Amino acid sequence: MSEKILVPVLGESITEATVSKWLKNEGDAVEIDEPIVELETDKVNLEVPSPVSGIISEINSKDGSVVKVGALLGSVSVNSSGTMKQKEIKKIEPKVEQNNIIKLETQRDEPEIFDEKKEKPLVLTNEVQEKEKKENLKIDQTLSPAVRKIVDENKIDIKSIKGSGKDGRVLKGDLIDLMGTHPPPSERKIKHGQEERIKMTRLRQTIAKRLKQAQDNAALLTTFNEVDMTNVMEMRKENQEDFQNRYGIKLGFMSFFVKACVVALKNFPAVNAEIEGDEIIYKNYYNISFAVGTEKGLVVPVLKGADELSFADIEKNIKQISEKAKDGKLAIDDLQGGTFTISNGGVYGSMLSTPILNLPQSGVLGMHNIVDRPIAINGEIKIRPIMYLALSYDHRIIDGKESVSFLKMIKESLENPRRLFLDI
Repeated sequence: MSEKILVPVLGESITEATVSKWLKNEGDAVEIDEPIVELETDKVNLEVPSPVSGIISEINSKDGSVVKVGALLGSVSVNSSGTMKQKEIKKIEPKVEQNNIIKLETQRDEPEIFDEKKEKPLVLTNEVQEKEKKENLKIDQTLSPAVRKIVDENKIDIKSIKGSGKDGRVLKGDLIDLMGTHPPPSERKIKHGQEERIKMTRLRQTIAKRLKQAQDNAALLTTFNEVDMTNVMEMRKENQEDFQNRYGIKLGFMSFFVKACVVALKNFPAVNAEIEGDEIIYKNYYNISFAVGTEKGLVVPVLKGADELSFADIEKNIKQISEKAKDGKLAIDDLQGGTFTISNGGVYGSMLSTPILNLPQSGVLGMHNIVDRPIAINGEIKIRPIMYLALSYDHRIIDGKESVSFLKMIKESLENPRRLFLDI
């Protein structure tokens, strides 16, 4: 009896995924709910668990395949009692051959190889198999993704190839030379050095598509201002120890910015709205999206109900969601429902930028690094920690006056942060 492994429901508006990686091979034993295959969607990666305990009997969708919701990924075989099949251990029976030599029969259903000289079957023990796996893993880690892909697809024994790269590293060109698959000279693309061609991940394709859609479909405009961060920095310094002792988390900058954005959004509802067809949808809730850079690309999880959260709640939620994003454990729900976005390029050292909208939202705030700059205060030159702010917005529904006033209100809230505690 076997159970099918199907593509699960992936979330709102997501109908297909790419098989990123099988975590198990055919013949491997699995437990119920154990992750067996990883899928990559437009927004997140997710693991599909085994429906039962058993043995992976068939893999129908290979790595890199595009599959629809409900499609067959593979199957798991179980015995009649529904428990996992184990490799059968044969009973050891002595066999008497000529010259009274006692020989033991093979004990396990292991793969056999033959020694050409002795013409006797040799059994690969677990120790030998583990050693080979470790050696192969060590070799794989030195190869580029493009080289590993060619090696896997063409079953090439990489240990027999002498590479032309640094320290004998095998390059893609070495494998092409080995297989004799060079295109005719007239068809070759002129290259000026070593190159690798790697297919974009589904996440990277989606990022590219959505950013281009924002440029093509919205009337993008950006306005700028600067904010003196002196009072926020002093408040953090004065209260950091007490805040951390009480709430178990540091008081960061993001909670101040989230609070300041909520205040401004309530006063300028068009910035919290979106266009759908010929209608404007005004949102009476405040879900703040914030950009997080990961190894696989940019993701924008959502802080739900930000207007109802305290400073400590905001810091805890942002930390938790950011860790999920970096570990690749975000759920579809974590990425949906945002009404306004904050992008903090300052953590990477950005002085100024023009952030792109996160459609269908109509506004995005860009934070930047804090730099000591000379400014005039009451007729005197002072050195203050200054941050440049950028607000990109959809000019179709947000007028210049609204956008400038919105950004100015954020500036005023941050320069007098005690107002945020009074919600004024």
